Amino acid sequence: MSQFMDRALKEAEQAAIRGEVPVGAVIVQNGNVVAATGNRMLELNDATAHAEILAIRAASDAIGNARLGDCDLYVTLEPCTMCAGAISFARLRRVYFAAEDIKGGAIENGVRFFGDPSCHHVPEVYSGLGETSARALLKDFFQKLR
Repeated sequence: MSQFMDRALKEAEQAAIRGEVPVGAVIVQNGNVVAATGNRMLELNDATAHAEILAIRAASDAIGNARLGDCDLYVTLEPCTMCAGAISFARLRRVYFAAEDIKGGAIENGVRFFGDPSCHHVPEVYSGLGETSARALLKDFFQKLR
């Protein structure tokens, strides 16, 4: 597994400790992590505070550009429609996601946003990297809630 997906998984673990759905995201430019975070929807009282959105904001601030065309995103769960839209607008080069999200995902499931003609930019997408670990983290989190 990639060191960057390992870092995303650590961010997801930290999100779980905060009581957030355990999703972590890392943005990499030229082999260097420029942003790493996890979900913070409850903490920030913000429905848009998904790990991907927060990572895109942090990477844009770090780089000084809203366009992240030479950056790659590693995320532990298949992005939703909102996040897929942000990924497209940020012009991320590649997306690596661990576990698919049959209900809320929007890349390989659901609306399949990147396949829609209204999508402005389509990144390369790779799925399944770290899937077993990400699934176990999510399963454990939701079992504890029940």
